[in-house]
Amino acid sequence: MKLSELFYSIQGEGKLVGVPSVFVRASGCNLRCTWCDTPYASWYPEGEDVAVPEIVRRVREHPARHVVLTGGEPMIMPDVADLCGAVKAAGHHLTIETAATVWHDVPLDLASLSPKLSNSTPTEREGGRFAAAHERQRLNVPVIQRFIDTAPDFQLKFVVAAESDLAEVEALLAKLDDWEPADVLLMPEGTDAATLADRTGWVSEVCKRKGYRYCPRLHVMMYGNQRGT
Repeated sequence: MKLSELFYSIQGEGKLVGVPSVFVRASGCNLRCTWCDTPYASWYPEGEDVAVPEIVRRVREHPARHVVLTGGEPMIMPDVADLCGAVKAAGHHLTIETAATVWHDVPLDLASLSPKLSNSTPTEREGGRFAAAHERQRLNVPVIQRFIDTAPDFQLKFVVAAESDLAEVEALLAKLDDWEPADVLLMPEGTDAATLADRTGWVSEVCKRKGYRYCPRLHVMMYGNQRGT
């Protein structure tokens, strides 16, 4: 697996926010979100090829039960099933962060599904050369549903930048079965405290109306937008 970084931090998003976790970040992605906060794992993937046993050895150097496999997009990695199996065999709780565009039958504990809304399409970034491919691939409803149907636990995490994004969220939810409002997380888009603060008010009010979860970006608040956090 091409490994961008591996680090020990606090989970900043989702149902397990606040839990100390080891993050294993795969490098490489089939999407190009315009607001991606890890371009070194997507737009300009960098890292080293590391064998599964070595990744697990590095994970076990840290005093954490929880492991988060993220990216980039971990589900496009050739050895993702082997890595997930090895992490689980070592006794860890495993969260997989994925855009849910690609399916593999892998062992996990929490499927963190982040379907991409149209606000992610890079119509202007780099002249828009990735926009058509991104728009074509960013949603795969059957794959999202398969994760929901098979994962022991799941969350649907949406990055929202404006209230107009909510119509897309609800249109997608209407196509999915077997979810509860508490499985839906709304996270304000932004990588700086001022932008997040500006969007927190209306996002939290929507969550109160709909019964969704408000998803903070705790790691950004704690450490700022920097790698290894």
